[in-house]
Amino acid sequence: MLHYRSKNYFFLLVFLLTSISVFSQTSPRRKPLKVKPSAESLRAGTFVDINVPPYAASNYTPELLVKNILINGGTNCTTANVSNVTVSPNQGLDNVNRFWGYFNKGTANFPFTDGIVLTTGYAKEGGNTFNSHLGSSPGSGSDPDLVAAINPPYNLQDAVALEFDFVPNSTQVKFNYIFASEEYASNYPCTDYTDAFALLLKKVGDPTYTNLAVLPGGAGPVSVTNIVPAGNGFSCGPINATYFGAMNTPHVGINYNGRTTPLTAVADVIPGQTYHFKMVLADARDPGYDSAVFLEGGSFDIGIKIVDGTGTALPGTINMCDNTPQQLKAQVATIPGMTFQWYKDGVLIPGATNAIYTATQPGVYLVKVMIPGNQCPGEATITIIGGTSPTVQNAEMKLCSTPTLSTFNLENAKPMISTTPGAVFRFYTTQADAQAQNNSFITNLTNYNGTDGQILYVNVSNGAFCSKIATLTLRKEETPVASLKASRLKICVGESLLLTAEGGVTYQWNDNSGAGAIRTVSPTQTTTYTVYAIGAQGCKSLQAATVTVEVVPAIVSSLKGGHICQGDRILLDAGSGPSYTYEWSTGETTQAITVDTPGEYTVTISNGVCSKVFKAQVIRAVIPAITKVDFNENGTLILTASNPSNGTLEYSIDNGVSWQSSNVFGNVPKNKLISIRVRVKYTSCVGFLEYFTFVMKNVITPNGDNINDVIDFRGVSSYNGFSGFVFDRYGREVYKAEKIRPYWDGYFQGKKLSTGTYWYQITYEDPASKQPTVKTGWILLKNIE
Repeated sequence: MLHYRSKNYFFLLVFLLTSISVFSQTSPRRKPLKVKPSAESLRAGTFVDINVPPYAASNYTPELLVKNILINGGTNCTTANVSNVTVSPNQGLDNVNRFWGYFNKGTANFPFTDGIVLTTGYAKEGGNTFNSHLGSSPGSGSDPDLVAAINPPYNLQDAVALEFDFVPNSTQVKFNYIFASEEYASNYPCTDYTDAFALLLKKVGDPTYTNLAVLPGGAGPVSVTNIVPAGNGFSCGPINATYFGAMNTPHVGINYNGRTTPLTAVADVIPGQTYHFKMVLADARDPGYDSAVFLEGGSFDIGIKIVDGTGTALPGTINMCDNTPQQLKAQVATIPGMTFQWYKDGVLIPGATNAIYTATQPGVYLVKVMIPGNQCPGEATITIIGGTSPTVQNAEMKLCSTPTLSTFNLENAKPMISTTPGAVFRFYTTQADAQAQNNSFITNLTNYNGTDGQILYVNVSNGAFCSKIATLTLRKEETPVASLKASRLKICVGESLLLTAEGGVTYQWNDNSGAGAIRTVSPTQTTTYTVYAIGAQGCKSLQAATVTVEVVPAIVSSLKGGHICQGDRILLDAGSGPSYTYEWSTGETTQAITVDTPGEYTVTISNGVCSKVFKAQVIRAVIPAITKVDFNENGTLILTASNPSNGTLEYSIDNGVSWQSSNVFGNVPKNKLISIRVRVKYTSCVGFLEYFTFVMKNVITPNGDNINDVIDFRGVSSYNGFSGFVFDRYGREVYKAEKIRPYWDGYFQGKKLSTGTYWYQITYEDPASKQPTVKTGWILLKNIE
């Protein structure tokens, strides 16, 4: 803070009576209102610094102020696109009471750091120290351009102006400013005492200006009478109070009674064309109260802009969520030989030498544009702040209402929508509100009275600027009450019954995966069936319905039939059981009956609840016949018998002394006559066959020791069709069996044959199968001389 100020001030009010010209609409000069200083307004460093050392810019000419302060923000790099800078009236640097100059907020509380100030009074008295009332206006008359722009209902005087020409490189020009005035006193804003103010722009050669000092949305010009706060003694307020900054009570910062918020003047321009800018102020009716405009240093932008892919200008700071690519474009008038270079966080980006660059990461992005013949590159900067959006998914929340529970607890839906740590949820009833992220969100999440099918829109943010929207579909239905009925409560084994569930749309059974209401069941033991009722929205009954079906033990019987031969009798026994009663097809009611006649016999057994019919077949047995006997030299004998009555057969080879169910016998002696019997089990129907277990010996030694002296065919010689032959190795017949000599002793024509191998062939009709049997093989004859 500068130290040229003193903490003690002496004020001398000097009233000068002067003669002024009287116009048709001129009012008498108002007497200034005295403002008493406060302790705060007398404190050093409270006011902005205007036109004072040690700021070098305090000694700048209007041209340097425009080029180095307003446009370049205090840098040493001047622009060749600004020319013809003038002030009117033409007050030079040597005039300490000039109306224009440089301001710096120093340690004061003021929205702008520095810039240019233009007043209808003495610029230096607008700040520096406390002044009860500002000095006399320096101007001398009205301004026709200002009159044409705002068409005031009164005469203007003491007009002052700052003007210059410039050539923009982009399609838009803009700068920031604050309008301040002493007229915010008494009730002047409501009585047409408003100093005139305009920011005029036109293309050089055009006849008329455009006033840029207007409020957004067509809300009218920037003036004391059009920006009025509520209260403060102003009977006509509020008027566009959003744009009013503050009443300056007590005086601090600047010596004006009130000021606007920082405003932005914006105009569309054609790059490369020459434009003329004129900032002009004038007092209304009388010079008794002054006004000023403060232009922010570095805010007058006539060069490079960074726009998006659609050409829309981007603000100085934008947000990037999830590294979503953001197209940055340097919007600048095309000049032959122009080059571009992009930087990220102060580091050159290799290859980024086009007007367009797509950023995929947060950071500070700078583009420098070099224009041939210009010693300074044009620059534009944008800061991208990164963030990560929560992971979200659409969800559905179901409420099964009961008399004690009828509202949704939306807190329980949060984990279904996102599990991102730190996620912030806001539930909205409309998509538009969710997208706008306004304050129309649901506040009572634990007790929300939603409806079935209602869709809520959930904005899930990371607690900052990144967010995604998911839908939450509400499903609501009354919890069903289940009931269950059975067509019978007591059944017999093997019987079925019908179960009918009620109360739901579908059902959940404890023993079945089906979901139908009606089931046919066949329990084999006493069973309790359980079912839950399920509603259309999937709500499940709180309690299950049950029914128990008693299954009476099954009636069983050991009844079986059998075979009988003529004259046989058979016992049919139905078996015993609890509470059994019997009714035979013969009319008898005993547990067992004896019959001697083939046929089907039935018995109905009852136990007081269930009854069951059992059948037994008594079949006439037929004597089985032995149809085949297989015997081998290992002593295994296999019998095959006919079984016309299809009864169970059993076999004997010892003439009926012992019987077996198998038709295979082992260890049967060879060359022995055996008595074979086969019968239908439990009957007297028996088949019989005498069978010789013939096995041909293949070695004979006819030496008279009665051991292997002969080959004996007597066991089979009596069979029908019997014949037997022995041949030598040359095929000569050396023996033919005869009934009187059914054996071979190694002789041929009365002479002993020599030792050697001989061949035999025996043929006979098998007594069992009645089929011819042929046996062949060799015989070793050993004759000892």
